[in-house]
Amino acid sequence: MSQGRARSSVLVTVTGPDRPGVSSVLFTVLTRHAVDLLDVEQVVIRGRLTLGALVAVAGDPEELQEAVEAAMHSIGMQVHTTLGGDTDVRRQSTHAVVVLGRPITARAFGMVAQALADVGANIDSIRRVADYPVTGLELEVSPNPDDPAQPHGTLRAKLVEVARDAGVDVAVERVGLARRSKRLITFDVDSTLVQGEVIEMLAARAGAEAQVRAITEAAMRGELDFAESLTARVATLAGLPATVIDEVAAELELMPGARTTIRTLKRLGFRCGVVSGGFTQVIAGLVDELGLDFCAANTLEIVDGQLTGRVVGEIVDRPGKAVALRRFADSHGIPIEQTVAVGDGANDIDMLSAAGLGIAFNAKPALREIADTALSLPYLDVVLFVLGITRDEVESADAEEGVLRRVPIA
Repeated sequence: MSQGRARSSVLVTVTGPDRPGVSSVLFTVLTRHAVDLLDVEQVVIRGRLTLGALVAVAGDPEELQEAVEAAMHSIGMQVHTTLGGDTDVRRQSTHAVVVLGRPITARAFGMVAQALADVGANIDSIRRVADYPVTGLELEVSPNPDDPAQPHGTLRAKLVEVARDAGVDVAVERVGLARRSKRLITFDVDSTLVQGEVIEMLAARAGAEAQVRAITEAAMRGELDFAESLTARVATLAGLPATVIDEVAAELELMPGARTTIRTLKRLGFRCGVVSGGFTQVIAGLVDELGLDFCAANTLEIVDGQLTGRVVGEIVDRPGKAVALRRFADSHGIPIEQTVAVGDGANDIDMLSAAGLGIAFNAKPALREIADTALSLPYLDVVLFVLGITRDEVESADAEEGVLRRVPIA
């Protein structure tokens, strides 16, 4: 950098069709004028390039302006230059806001943007993280830390409120190492990893499905103690042949996106497990099929080839789920702050509260209220987008393994 000479800033913004060599031409011109590069950013949307560079120049800024304009026009690109102004590099983003919808309407995104403005948060960058099975946009934002009118937690609370009215899901996380350091994830099973409730499928064999469903729904809303509700529901199974376990296991249907989610997380080195208020014997095959690292669930008692209507051993209830999560993390030497828990019912409250990131998936209100993030779209792979993993990254890896496919969505 030259000493003793005042330096001026020049913001160069190049737009036009994306093609090889545009950046090379621009930086060749900038090099000739011995500028210092302060900031640069590029985005391509449907073949249209926007390239911005903020530079400091010791020479004549208007001479640089003329040279840049001539060079870019020679290759058919439009250019706009702004002389002078602040030479500070963009402020550091502190939060990632992921907006998910099917679709994300202009109205919905406008409501999110207005909510950010209302709490003094600046949108520093926007990128698409998914186009399937939902549209996902990730915004890096920087709230105003010096605004006393916007205390800690205001950003998340405001966006949760707006998301409900806008018909989209919004997840808010701190950017930085904490977000990228997650290494272990646990899923609830019923209505999370798989569709439906296993206990109701078993009860249907005993003619008690309606009775059991009513108890299940009350327990998931937090209206009944889970251990007591489990005892009452399992009692309806007394006398059923143990063969019904294999029958129900064969009928389990994974939640859409479940295989993609587990496959992708395992590629990234995640430890993946299930912590369920359901039954070990029913989900054991699923654990093996998906290659999961951990399983905690209840065990049905079987005597002389029949279900007794009781469970044996430790009951995996609301507090038991949090205990199981910690045991899973401890067994792999992973701090609890680096864990993720996904569930849908009130009995998942303690587990989601204990995890570094708690995600409520199509959840009851009691769980949504305490979760770090609440998702209402019926695709489990949206969890990946919350973790900062893009659909392009998922599909590139799937293509390399020959497992890439997109199932049409009605």
